[in-house]
Amino acid sequence: MIRVERHVLGRNELSYYHAWYDDDGTRYLDAHGNERRQVDDLRLAGTRGPLDWDAEGMRQGGRVGRSTVDAWALGVRAGVTLDAAWTPRLGVQFDTASGDRRPGDGRLGTFNPLFPNGYYFSLAGYTGYANLIHIKPSITLKPTTSLTLMIARGLQWRRTAADAIYVQPDNPLPGTAGTGSRWTGHYDQCRVDWTWHPGLTLSVEATRFHAGRAVRDAGGHDGHYGGVQVAWGW
Repeated sequence: MIRVERHVLGRNELSYYHAWYDDDGTRYLDAHGNERRQVDDLRLAGTRGPLDWDAEGMRQGGRVGRSTVDAWALGVRAGVTLDAAWTPRLGVQFDTASGDRRPGDGRLGTFNPLFPNGYYFSLAGYTGYANLIHIKPSITLKPTTSLTLMIARGLQWRRTAADAIYVQPDNPLPGTAGTGSRWTGHYDQCRVDWTWHPGLTLSVEATRFHAGRAVRDAGGHDGHYGGVQVAWGW
């Protein structure tokens, strides 16, 4: 991997990297064989007054077996912090990743999230980052300097119903490719982070996923998640 970073327009962070991803014997719904992807990634993150943003775009080319790879993804997180009690931050997250629109055409459009982390959406991590549209409005409050509360709702669709709905890490949900609507479902998320001592943080998160019709028709159902995490750093 080759990576370049620098500050632009003040302290805003601009980075670019080019990477090579190799995996032998991979299988996609529309391609199989040795995977050789080239990845170009551009990211810009920064703040200006009460505004903050983090935007990243990725393009993937290469081959999987005899198929040509033509895939991409885009993710944006942005918010505004208000000068009011509990320092409310109104945020929105938008993500989209390509899917394979025309099976059998020799061109694989399914995005490969490479090394996915379900925490990017929520600790529950129900949905994979492929063939995806995701919109997540949120509000974050700080009742005290050591306590943070976040409430959010995530709305999810497929980019194309010709490809599958993907679940973590990047597995197609059987029975969803080429059938059903693009609507996947939505989830409600609540998270509390409490720093009760420098370097020691307690996090509690609860998430409920409301499955869409395409997931239900494939045998899926609603999901519930609860988790407690203690982080200790020094």
